[in-house]
Amino acid sequence: MKTETKKLPKSQLEITFELTAEEFKEHMQHALEHLKSHVKVDGFRPGKAPSSMVEGKLKPEALLMEAGDHAVRHVYTDYIKESKLEPVGNPEVSIIKIAQGSPFVFKAVITVLPEVELPDYKEIASKIKVKDVSVTDQEVQDALNYLQKSRAKMSLKNDVAAKGDFVEITYQNKDINGGKDIDDQFILGEGGFMKGFEDAIAGMKAGDEKEFKAIFPENSPQKNIAGKEGNFKVKVKSVQKMELPEINDEFAKQLGAFETLTALKASMKEGMTVEKIEEEKQKNRAEILDKVAEKAKFEMPEAMVEYEKQRLLEDLKNKVTNNMKLTFEQYLAAVKKTEAEIKDTFQKEAEKRLRGFLVLRQLGKAENIEVSGEELDEEMTKVLKNYSKEQLAKIDINELKEYTKGVIYNEKVFQKLESFAK
Repeated sequence: MKTETKKLPKSQLEITFELTAEEFKEHMQHALEHLKSHVKVDGFRPGKAPSSMVEGKLKPEALLMEAGDHAVRHVYTDYIKESKLEPVGNPEVSIIKIAQGSPFVFKAVITVLPEVELPDYKEIASKIKVKDVSVTDQEVQDALNYLQKSRAKMSLKNDVAAKGDFVEITYQNKDINGGKDIDDQFILGEGGFMKGFEDAIAGMKAGDEKEFKAIFPENSPQKNIAGKEGNFKVKVKSVQKMELPEINDEFAKQLGAFETLTALKASMKEGMTVEKIEEEKQKNRAEILDKVAEKAKFEMPEAMVEYEKQRLLEDLKNKVTNNMKLTFEQYLAAVKKTEAEIKDTFQKEAEKRLRGFLVLRQLGKAENIEVSGEELDEEMTKVLKNYSKEQLAKIDINELKEYTKGVIYNEKVFQKLESFAK
């Protein structure tokens, strides 16, 4: 078999395969054996008739197409493995020449992971310094206040709503959720609503209805309403008074194995410190990767960018449905854009994510990072403990294994980069 490889732009390869007539004959035989079971020959059970009789029943083009399909699948797969190429997605295959008793020629255009030229990543990583983190007493107190509110005693209030009360409302706005009712509940004054919205609810009782104007936030995901004034119709369903428990030793005991409030605060401070250290670590990792990726050189594979853009689009669809309570069609109508236009807005983000992925992968290669079978098995044991039998029956274990392997690999790469900063 002859092969010829031609490099194309955007990290693509065009590979031409030419099988001799004798080599293609083997695939013709495989095709004939496969088609036997689909051909009825009088006097023989399906699949048991002589090949010569089966072949006489088949249309020549049907046998050729089956043989060509068999040849493409097996020849292409074997070549990719032997050449250690890393194609992305399925190949674009075109058959150039196919005939019985003649050479078989086909082309496959594939997108491959590009070669990445790394900058001096050790020097870049060495300049990123991890900051010391600390948790203030005020931060601990704020966290305690949150816990206090979460354990408040609630009682219906017949009086007007005031800041600090827990309210349940239904509201409408023509630009949100297609103008349909939206139910919500929150602590008045702490609901995080737009300017003027919660102030307008203060003074209303359960059952009261009111129409008013409020200004949408500048960072609204719906660009057509960001920073603009909107008309709202609100009905208060209930008002509840919140009786907050006193923050003392008794409060601490109710939260777990804490004998005193001092012990609770110490535990909270320790946990919050760990969280802050993790946040700082992730921030520094992102900074190192961004700076290395910024100076790395490679050809951006368009097929991978398109895949990432589609993934980001699907994420947006889920957020619109789950968070904004809109159909995606309603969202498109609100922002006055087509799905294709929305997808194109993800170009830069898709390229950034892909650049990070490719650079991280190349860093691992440069540092000979590997994930051993023992490491993978150990982590898989931990991961699988989080799944019930019902969940395990629904997931693809091999896919989960590959994902877990990637997580371990990336962690080891980042740990290596962090070692250069010490």
